[in-house]
Amino acid sequence: MAKISFSPKAYCKIVLHAAKYPHCAINGLLLAKHKKGEGKSSDVHIEDAIPLFHQCLHVSPMSEIALGLVDQFAMENGMDIAGYYLANELLNDMCTEKPGHRIADKIADNFGNAVMAVVDNREFTHNMGTNLLRISQYQDGVWKIQDKADIAYDDGEAIAGAIESLLREERYRQLIDFDNHLDNISLDWHNLELNKIIKKTISTQ
Repeated sequence: MAKISFSPKAYCKIVLHAAKYPHCAINGLLLAKHKKGEGKSSDVHIEDAIPLFHQCLHVSPMSEIALGLVDQFAMENGMDIAGYYLANELLNDMCTEKPGHRIADKIADNFGNAVMAVVDNREFTHNMGTNLLRISQYQDGVWKIQDKADIAYDDGEAIAGAIESLLREERYRQLIDFDNHLDNISLDWHNLELNKIIKKTISTQ
């Protein structure tokens, strides 16, 4: 079984996306470093998270455009689209079967160890640490929930403090998803400035 780990940048951006739109369902893509010639047992390290939408999560022409742009960005940076993340609108809703989440199945068709991360809204607090995500992995044609103890987070001890600082400073206001970008194409869906802020915040913990 492949081991799954997250970079602080990827984890923090998922949290900030959910924090920016607490009243909406949100989704996004997970990028992992590209590995050549490795089988189904190869580990998956999620390097980055790309926020997609907070309005219409269904597979649509806008989704296809976003997937194409992110795929190009991933290839140019030696990465693959390796997974999908989501947060549902309702507090107790952990469902992954909605039409908008079929993107995850499309990703699994192209990345054998695909990962799906669901934000547990019930755990969304200022001291949440790394308890927020429920992780599944695509195995033998189905999504299988992974034990939280088997998921690793780089700089795990620093993440809790970083998340608290980022939320307190309302850094989620600087996060740009594809809905924002499509409304105003001058807004950067790569979130390069936010990536720098997250890196600096992690380094100070």
